[in-house]
Amino acid sequence: QVQLMESGGGLVQAGGSLSLSCAISGSGFRLTAMGWYRQAPGKQRELVATMTSGGATNYGDSVKGRFTISRDYVKNTIYLHMSSLESDDTAVYYCNARGYHFTDPLDAWGQGTLVTVSP
Repeated sequence: QVQLMESGGGLVQAGGSLSLSCAISGSGFRLTAMGWYRQAPGKQRELVATMTSGGATNYGDSVKGRFTISRDYVKNTIYLHMSSLESDDTAVYYCNARGYHFTDPLDAWGQGTLVTVSP
């Protein structure tokens, strides 16, 4: 079984910074990509940032230049550093891991962590 555990959410003032982390645990998995998505109240889940196993990154248009995704390959942990936060960044942030669990396709999600940006 593969599990994702997020941490680091909370309340921050607009213009401030916050970092999230997501650790993946389990055995028998091989990751092709990990990333972050978010869902604001009344809106669809959207891409924040992803990173492939080769290190290629992709960011949602609304966070480019403000957010940075990184990964610790040894710890199987990804991070999201968020800066210049805006009220529109308020959302539940979800960690995602894709790849294979033994021979089965893997598309795992964390439970989500709430980020609230106050005006």
